[in-house]
Amino acid sequence: MTRIIADISVSVDGFVTGPGPGPDSALGIGGEALHTWAFSGDPDDRRVLREGTARSGAVVLGRRLFDLVDGPNGWDDKTGYGAGEVGKPAFVVVTNSPPESVRLTDLDWTFVTTGLSDAVATARELAEAASSDSGKELDVVLMGGGATIGSALDAGLVDTLSLHLAPVVLGAGTPLFTGGAPRILAQRSVTPTSTATHLTYDILRRRGS
Repeated sequence: MTRIIADISVSVDGFVTGPGPGPDSALGIGGEALHTWAFSGDPDDRRVLREGTARSGAVVLGRRLFDLVDGPNGWDDKTGYGAGEVGKPAFVVVTNSPPESVRLTDLDWTFVTTGLSDAVATARELAEAASSDSGKELDVVLMGGGATIGSALDAGLVDTLSLHLAPVVLGAGTPLFTGGAPRILAQRSVTPTSTATHLTYDILRRRGS
């Protein structure tokens, strides 16, 4: 069964970027510390990254994040999604309008202009097709940004929440949680490493429902 997994790095005080994120500093001031684990040599960090990317049948991201990863200072062969770990899944971008051009033409991009729910549905279809082709169950991964994942959580679109808790307090930036309905989570796994604590939760239901 294809799951919808929200997967994101977050600071101890709940931010997914530092202050002032933008084209020249995608993660804001001090935000690079959020992703130290992804470049770590710690064997548990490597395993978490490998297993996470290997399960990806399709990946959903928002337009702001797409503009950063497709920009001149964005992804390359060494820093792209799961670089060196896995083949390239399909990518689905939630946007009001498709870009005029794409730099990363070697990746499979689909632009959905009818909202997040439709983007997740499109990604599910792509992941199910990839599962059929590969002979193994693959999932949809929501990689961000924070607003996209927050909206998906609020809309009840997410089955599993995977957080990579970085040992940093940023003080400000882009918050992951900004309100919304309370939810009850079931803890599935905790993996502490030298650079992060990797937490996985199943989302059970809204509190009081």
